[in-house]
Amino acid sequence: MMKKTIKYLPIIAICFMTGLANAQSEGLTSSPYSLYGLGVINQTSIGKTNGMGYAGIGLRSETEINNLNPSNFALIPQNSFFYDIGVVGELNSYSNASYSESKSTLNFSNLAFAFRIADRLGAGVSLVPYTDVGYTLVGLETNIEGSNETFNSNVTGLGGLNDLSINLGYGLSEAFRLGIKASFLFGNIEETEGFAISNSYFQLDEVTNYSGVRLGIGAQYDIFKDFTIGSTVQLPVSLKGNVTRSVYKTLDDVEIQVEDEEGDSVSDFKLPLELGFGLSTKLIKSFTLSADYKHNFWDSTEQSENVGTYIDQDIYAIGLEYLKNERGFKYWDRVRYRGGFNYDNGYLAINDNKIDGYAITAGLGLPVGRTSNSMLNISYSYGSKGQIQNILVKENYHTITINFSLEDLWFRDRKIN
Repeated sequence: MMKKTIKYLPIIAICFMTGLANAQSEGLTSSPYSLYGLGVINQTSIGKTNGMGYAGIGLRSETEINNLNPSNFALIPQNSFFYDIGVVGELNSYSNASYSESKSTLNFSNLAFAFRIADRLGAGVSLVPYTDVGYTLVGLETNIEGSNETFNSNVTGLGGLNDLSINLGYGLSEAFRLGIKASFLFGNIEETEGFAISNSYFQLDEVTNYSGVRLGIGAQYDIFKDFTIGSTVQLPVSLKGNVTRSVYKTLDDVEIQVEDEEGDSVSDFKLPLELGFGLSTKLIKSFTLSADYKHNFWDSTEQSENVGTYIDQDIYAIGLEYLKNERGFKYWDRVRYRGGFNYDNGYLAINDNKIDGYAITAGLGLPVGRTSNSMLNISYSYGSKGQIQNILVKENYHTITINFSLEDLWFRDRKIN
């Protein structure tokens, strides 16, 4: 069995590198709100929590990866090696007072693996998008300096930040677990602006890179056998940034030589202190309830955009899972049915209007085989954010995630009768 697992490791490494390259070069969103800051902060998680309203801080999970609380890695069973590969597709439709449009995107959503190190000590590594950027602005009208004439330009943005995290979870007792998380946040945002006047054309390309290391801690405590509470803390961090610019010009269809690149520093982007609290409990016999609350202290970063300011954010999440019989003989008795709701009151206020949003989720956990905890997790969410008011845009989106949440077994002796 060990040889079999070793063969998988190069595949996992290739997937990590492929996912990283895709996350840097392809858009994971087409939301107009990705124009602001570092883009839209990603809520999509790993495995079952995508179908449960993205709730899982207090969710005790021994059969798959729960990356919402690092302390849960202490529950990874002996001889188990979990890995999770996810794909996400999103259809966005947005409108304001004068137009409406739809766009779709498809890409990796996560890559992760986890394993037991020693008794009550587990570890895991995950790569997920932290923010997503993918916007297009067409026909922006700008005045020509020193005249009454105007010109129209087109602006596109693409990219975002990735979160490569290392998690350690340790059980101080059978009921109490602590965890630590170290995240390396990195990535770039590419913005291109171009316009044409008569036979002349101008294009400005900017690539802004950000990076930084963020630390977090988590805890879970089993008050009763079927009732667990949890908490997480993400420490504030300032992401360092630099920008590279390149210019392309033509005059009467003749290219004009311009200095290829110009490097410059940009202001640090500050991420706030984040506090999270959660619980999970068994209801009746077959239902598991999970609920989270998070508060992000954006006010303390004292940051603003050209059209708005960052303000404190509250996120509420609740999810429910139904499982008739985990070891049932019939396949459909072992299928997990999930649903959830998530409300985010927003962290950016534009013209004193907060950009809030909600998501309704549903999902299935389809068992793969009977001898392991491998699962095919399929989740769907419908969400909405913003409003049709002033310069704001109403955005509706449909998201489908598919997670291959698989378990391999190490160091188990084969029994031959």
